[in-house]
Amino acid sequence: MGEITQLSAVELRRRMVAGELTAAAVMAAHLDRIEAVNGAVNAVVSLRPRDGLMAQAEATDVRGGALAGLPVAVKDLANVAGIETTMGSPAFAGIVPSRSDEMVRRMQAAGAIVIGKTNTPEFGLGSHTFNPVFGATRNPWDLGRSAGGSSGGAAAALACGMVPVADGSDMMGSLRNPAGWCGVYGMRPSWGMIPGEPGGDSFLHQLSTSGPMARCPEDLALLLSVQAGPDARVPHGVPCPDLSPLRAQVAGRRIGWLGDWGGAWPMEAGLSGACEAALAVFEGLGCHVEPLPAPFDAGALWEAWITLRSWAVAANLRELYETRPEVLKPEAIWEVERGLAMSAMEVHEASVIRSAWFAKAAEVFGRFDALALPTAQTWPFPVELDWPKEIGGQGMDTYHRWMECVVPVSLIGLPALAVPGPRGAQGLPSGMQLAGPRGSDLALLQLGQAYHEAAPWAGEMPLL
Repeated sequence: MGEITQLSAVELRRRMVAGELTAAAVMAAHLDRIEAVNGAVNAVVSLRPRDGLMAQAEATDVRGGALAGLPVAVKDLANVAGIETTMGSPAFAGIVPSRSDEMVRRMQAAGAIVIGKTNTPEFGLGSHTFNPVFGATRNPWDLGRSAGGSSGGAAAALACGMVPVADGSDMMGSLRNPAGWCGVYGMRPSWGMIPGEPGGDSFLHQLSTSGPMARCPEDLALLLSVQAGPDARVPHGVPCPDLSPLRAQVAGRRIGWLGDWGGAWPMEAGLSGACEAALAVFEGLGCHVEPLPAPFDAGALWEAWITLRSWAVAANLRELYETRPEVLKPEAIWEVERGLAMSAMEVHEASVIRSAWFAKAAEVFGRFDALALPTAQTWPFPVELDWPKEIGGQGMDTYHRWMECVVPVSLIGLPALAVPGPRGAQGLPSGMQLAGPRGSDLALLQLGQAYHEAAPWAGEMPLL
């Protein structure tokens, strides 16, 4: 059954609808794969009993929706009715919701069979997936390394063939970093395309979004088409475009290479070269690639980001901080205390910087169809490390400073596609992100599809 777990979701669906595969065979193959490799990788958690999953697969009408018969595991920040949601925190271990979140309901309505959860760091904070409930997720290309985060469980499960598609979420690169480190694809859609849950404030905090992850762009488009679409209960919603014309002529498209943002970001050796090798694939497809000077002050972007992020985290975790601070890791406490200490004008000033960058980015996109950046500033680091304290001799002053390269996208809600780059000298995967103006999701996926068909390393899976 190894072949089944290496097939794309689109191909699995085609074969099931054609009667060449049954949903039960697809489920059995993926459960067998989980049994074989998850003990080493620790990507899938809260796995449902096999008998119940097989019975559900056997009862599935494979023509009953876009995802009918596909096994999926939901990131452990989202609620699935009947499955424990821990958010990686002991404070929530054992809590089983009675209702699925809207994004999950959409996947279930499309016929997906939720088999369990994928691991995440505590409350999704940090680009390294470890927590005191389930432990650390390991990189399937090197079990001594991190899989990234916070969608590290999803990325590792995909890379190993434990699931054909996966959901993730992205505030500060949480889709893009693990995709790059595990050799898969992650799509941060235009902000508002996938609605959040209608609880708490839904107007002010515009940093985080859910999105699809997969081993190819066609599968990203398949899952995004199910996840996306406005929710009348949530403001700022934007419609999902038709994602069906994925194969397109990309010759002539213009890509601006931002590299290390004019020297502002320290980068581990070899990462820029890996991205440049990926950009050479686009040049081979007829795209115009041009190095681009830093278009905005990196320090201003960073200060705006950490202000707005801490404000958002404090809003989410304040009650727990005030009642059970002992269950929060130091990085979460640091975020909450920063957020609680902020004045309204400090938040306003950060958003003014955000607004200025949005306007400047619009000018840049007048010249380019997409901007290219690395997905992280380091190669996957040892799994025992909580976070990198320095890069190339330069100290990191926060637990997330080594991920500064994702801030220009996240700060203003741009769509971004993480594509796998070539592996480095130690055999570790690299990643590059392509960002576009809001609403350019289809154009990015088209670039990704052309790249996937041309890059010799695209689609590689680790030998576990």
